[in-house]
Amino acid sequence: MSNIRITKQFSFETGHALYGYDGKCKNVHGHSYRLDVTVIGTPISDNTNVKFGMVIDFSDLKKIVKEEIVNVFDHATVFNKNTPHVELAKELADRGHDIILVNYQPTSEMMVIDFAKKIKKRLPNNIKLHSLKLQETATSFAEWFASDND
Repeated sequence: MSNIRITKQFSFETGHALYGYDGKCKNVHGHSYRLDVTVIGTPISDNTNVKFGMVIDFSDLKKIVKEEIVNVFDHATVFNKNTPHVELAKELADRGHDIILVNYQPTSEMMVIDFAKKIKKRLPNNIKLHSLKLQETATSFAEWFASDND
């Protein structure tokens, strides 16, 4: 049976600030992110299986990505916890804002690496993460490919 890639798209709104950056993105701002998640596997060949012919049920992939990424990052603000932004993060959290503190500069590049690790841990053994595309604006995105990282 052939390997098949399937892709599910997600969208979420997230704020961030890039500490030490020399442009406008040093200020707290947000993006309407779009995340394309592509997995690869062999369609189920057992015709008695309710998911016969599927690589993975789209709803199963959706559950993983929603729980690991979308529900966590949507309408939250991400800061690198190793910068003075942590003081601002604490102030916002004390005022009831959803804050995520990470161990990296919250660029699209670093976020997509983080997302890949989280999604890979949750996939069934017979399904592999092929690629992620995290689109920050209509013309800017970061991509992660398993073939570049194995």
